[in-house]
Amino acid sequence: MKLLFFVLELTVAYCHKDFSIKSKFMNYFDNEKNVNDYISRTEGHDGKELIEILHNYLPYNSTVLELGMGPGSDLDLLSRRYQVTGSDNSKLFIDRYRDIHKDSDLLFLDAISIDTNKKFDCIYSHKVLHYFTDEELSQSFKRQYQVLENEGILCHTFWYGDKIEEHLGRLIYYHTEENIKNIICNNFDILEMERYEEIEKDDSIYVILKKL
Repeated sequence: MKLLFFVLELTVAYCHKDFSIKSKFMNYFDNEKNVNDYISRTEGHDGKELIEILHNYLPYNSTVLELGMGPGSDLDLLSRRYQVTGSDNSKLFIDRYRDIHKDSDLLFLDAISIDTNKKFDCIYSHKVLHYFTDEELSQSFKRQYQVLENEGILCHTFWYGDKIEEHLGRLIYYHTEENIKNIICNNFDILEMERYEEIEKDDSIYVILKKL
């Protein structure tokens, strides 16, 4: 499966995943120029194919929280079928989306603590959680478990592999099937976990999970 998404140009390879390196969390998208550049380069790209796969597991009119919505391309697609809540750790993205979609339900939050009292039938992200160390990702999955309704669905994508790279001052963590299974522990049933091509064959992986 080939998903047509914008791809960040990844640069310096740092090390094998076995080494412990703490995430750098300078918020690149607090800068208006960076946001403008990102929106320009991602125009016309979205998660249509991934969302079509999600339809196989998530009923019509379900509630969905998108983590790291960015410009909102996937949020727009999700909203055609579901009751959606967008979220991002960049107020610039949230404010810009709200300027166009006045009645949108948006939350300013990070994808680790997910500081909300709301519960959802599904939590969705595309190439967002790869900024987290394994420890941070584990914390995020534990929090997602709490935020999900019973038998809720997770749908996430990652870069595939066993390395760490730096881009724009932030570390990007690649993941394998085994690594993802270890992180989610026994809290979720794996409905689908498949590699796919975004730039090169098997350079990415998506996972669809069900809360146990």
